[in-house]
Amino acid sequence: MSRAQRLLDLIQVLRRYRQPVSGATLAGELGVSLRTLYRDVETLNGQGASIDGEPGVGYVLRPGFMLPPLMFSEDEIEALVLGSRWVSERGDAPLGKAARNALAKIAAVLPSDLRQGLDSSTLIVPRKREAAGDAELTTIRQAIRTERKMRIRYSDGEGAETKRTIWPFAVGFFERSRTVLAWCEMRESFRHFRTDRILALTPTETRYPKRRLQLMKEWREIEGIVLDKERA
Repeated sequence: MSRAQRLLDLIQVLRRYRQPVSGATLAGELGVSLRTLYRDVETLNGQGASIDGEPGVGYVLRPGFMLPPLMFSEDEIEALVLGSRWVSERGDAPLGKAARNALAKIAAVLPSDLRQGLDSSTLIVPRKREAAGDAELTTIRQAIRTERKMRIRYSDGEGAETKRTIWPFAVGFFERSRTVLAWCEMRESFRHFRTDRILALTPTETRYPKRRLQLMKEWREIEGIVLDKERA
């Protein structure tokens, strides 16, 4: 591994930690000696990074240090290409366009040798197969982004229709279906709604009373309990 790559990896590892992390932990993750780690920390501080700490106490990277976009490893470039191609094929039209635009912006700032990696990547995503309910995704994503309630008319697996007010906070993308994760006022609990079974939807101007991140946290806690019971 080159020294430049090692310094980049050290920055990336530090960014994952919000609290001080010991030199031994950092050295272990990077596969280097403590002496090498101490020298690398000094080098980065000399280049403008603000890494607070000292041997035996721990290190933390203060906000504000930016690496140029061209500092991507080959694996990171392939991850970006694969992710962008997947979103382009599996997301709704605005998401697909955004993915292609993002990749073009990245390509514009990469040096020529790395830019070739974008074009020559051999990671392939199968061509999109249309999933029922895709047409509503843009409206649903906007409701999630603005934390607005939605009124829907929904048909369950047996064909029974109900009218509900939901608090959408996430969307699950599957091969042939899309699922809205939401709090259902009628059921007073979390529910999953397949977009192909939403017969009609109306966004409202009413914000739901919790932040979507809080809803996601509560949903994950409940899902964890369910999974633990299933494993028991």
